[in-house]
Amino acid sequence: MKDVFAKLAADFFSTILFVAVYLATDNVLLATGVAIAGAVGQVVYARVKGHPLGYMTWASLALVIVLGSATLLTHDPRFVLVKPAIGHFAIGVIMLKRGWLLRYVPPIVTETIPEYVTFAGYAWAALMFALGAGTIAVALTGDMKLWTFYVTVVLVGAKVAAFAIQYVAFRISVGSRIRAAAQRA
Repeated sequence: MKDVFAKLAADFFSTILFVAVYLATDNVLLATGVAIAGAVGQVVYARVKGHPLGYMTWASLALVIVLGSATLLTHDPRFVLVKPAIGHFAIGVIMLKRGWLLRYVPPIVTETIPEYVTFAGYAWAALMFALGAGTIAVALTGDMKLWTFYVTVVLVGAKVAAFAIQYVAFRISVGSRIRAAAQRA
C-alpha cells in the first residue's frame, strides 16, 4: 500500500507543488513556475538515479511545460488548471480496455464475479471522464480557490467514495455467490 501512495505522489508531484505554493503565496504565476521546475527536477532526479521513466511521465512533463508556459506567457491560469483533466481523460481511455481491473482485485473476486469486475472497470472510466469534464468546467471559471477545492477535495473524495462503494459491492456480491453455490451443492 505504501508503494501505491508513493507512486500516486510521484504522478501528482507537480500538481501537489502547484497547490501548495498557491495556497502559501496566493500567486498563480509563482506556483506555475515552481510546478514546472518541480516536474523537470523530478525527471532529472529519476534519470540520475537510473529509474525507468514511462510514457505517462514524459507526457505529464510535456503537459506541465506546455500548459505552464502558456499560463506564464498569457498570465491566464486556466491553461495550467486543465492539466489534471487531460490526465483524467487519458486514464479514462486506458480504463476502457475490457478487463483492466481484473489484475487489481483478489483472485476470489476474479473467479466469482468477473462480469461485475468488468462493469466496475467501465464505471471507473466513466468516473474519470466525469471528473475530467468537471475539472475543465471549474478551470474555465478561473476561480483559483474553487479549483483548489475541486482538485484537493472533490477529485480525491470521488475516488475514495468509488473505491469504498466498489469494495462493499464486491464483498456483498462474492458472499452472495458463494452462499448460492453452497446451497446448490
